This record gives sequence, C-alpha cells and structure tokens, in this order.
Amino acid sequence: MATKDREEKSWFEKFAENETCRKWVVIAGVAGIALIFLSGLFSPGKEETQEASSQPAAQSAQAYTQELEQSLAELVTNIQGAGNAKVMVTVERSAEQVYAQEEKRSTQTTEDRGSNNSTETNYILVKDADGSQRALAVTEVQPVVKGVVVVCDGGDDPVVQQRVIDAVTTALDITSVRVCVVKAADTG
Repeated sequence: MATKDREEKSWFEKFAENETCRKWVVIAGVAGIALIFLSGLFSPGKEETQEASSQPAAQSAQAYTQELEQSLAELVTNIQGAGNAKVMVTVERSAEQVYAQEEKRSTQTTEDRGSNNSTETNYILVKDADGSQRALAVTEVQPVVKGVVVVCDGGDDPVVQQRVIDAVTTALDITSVRVCVVKAADTG
C-alpha cells in the first residue's frame, strides 16, 4: 500500500510541478469566475422582477377608489328596494408607505446654557438582490374616505336610504354625514 501512496503522490507532484498544467488550471478558474460574474449581469427577468416588486407596493388612490366604488355598487344593488346603483367615492389623499425608522437621542450639558437635547431620525435601509438600497416599508396606509354618493333607483324611499347609509357606513367605517343617497333620474 505504501507503494500505491508513493505512486499517487508522485503523480500529483508531477502535475503540480508541470508549469503548463498550472497555467491551464489558473486560466480555467479565471474563466469560470468571469462566466459567473457575467451571468449575474445579464440574467433574464431581473428587470421584470424589479418592476413587479415595486408596482404593488403603493396602489394609486384612483385605483383604490375605483375598486371601492365597484364593491359598493355591487353591495347597494343587492339591498332590497335599491335597484340599480352607481357609487362615487372621494378620498382625502393617496396611499402612503410607512417606513421603518431609527431614532437617536442625545443630550449635551453645557455650563452656560444648561442641557441641549437633540434627536436624529434615520430610515432603515435594506439592500436588494441587485445591490441597490431602499427604505424598509413597514406598512401601507390606505386613503381616507371623505365622502360617498350613491345614486340608485330606490333612492327616494327613506327606508331604502337608511339601509344604504347603514351598509356604506358599516363597510367603510365612516359617519352617516359623509354619505349621500339620491334617486336615479328616470330614463324613459
């Protein structure tokens, strides 16, 4: 067995001592590293992933409003006596992202002025897969509903009006002052 170890050792030693073999191993290693680096730069779908991840982060106020109007119109249409309905929703502001922050407070005491308090607030940043930095989003605050107008066939009946107002105020968690229910114009 000692002879076999000597043969293997001598083969490895011969390989390590051969300058041409060492050059080819180094060239192959550098080429492999270069291919790995290039594959990271030109990977397909990288741009699509970035666009897709940033798009749902903040839903526009207009899209939110349209979705809300459709949901409420369907809800009101199912209320007994309301008939066909159209809904308009107004909002105060667009959706907002709330980002994680860290706050540093320091107090300096001087002889002539007393103590001086200062606060420094910084956003917490995270690195994306592509190496870029962005603020860490904690939550998204949806727009605040200012008012709702419901136009429906049964809008002149006080009982239907109250049912619609109850449904809308409960669904949106707003006061009844912010809801207006009127009868649809007769088209005929």
